[in-house]
Amino acid sequence: MDFLKSSEVDVAYYILTQSGEKMYYKDLVLDVIEKTHKPVQSLSAAISEVYTLINMDSRFHYEGEGQWGLTEWNPPEVKRSHSSRSTSGSSKAAAKASSNRKKKLESIQE
Repeated sequence: MDFLKSSEVDVAYYILTQSGEKMYYKDLVLDVIEKTHKPVQSLSAAISEVYTLINMDSRFHYEGEGQWGLTEWNPPEVKRSHSSRSTSGSSKAAAKASSNRKKKLESIQE
């Protein structure tokens, strides 16, 4: 990979792909700055800029505790449809609650 002609986020993606594991954000960003030979007048500003680019790119996933990985490493969330079993269970509960309300109403009206 030609790091000098690549964007910072592409280099960060390459670094994570090669390592195969999540990285602490500062280590990742400093590695990107080093590989791209990014001119740095203020290290904190350069870190902030690269971190923001990574944060905005959907290929990256925040793992918690300052660690970043790739979205492709995490399985997509599976949306579960309601089975007929759970639906009948919840409709039975709703019918019972309705029946209880009717009984209470009748007792109040007497």
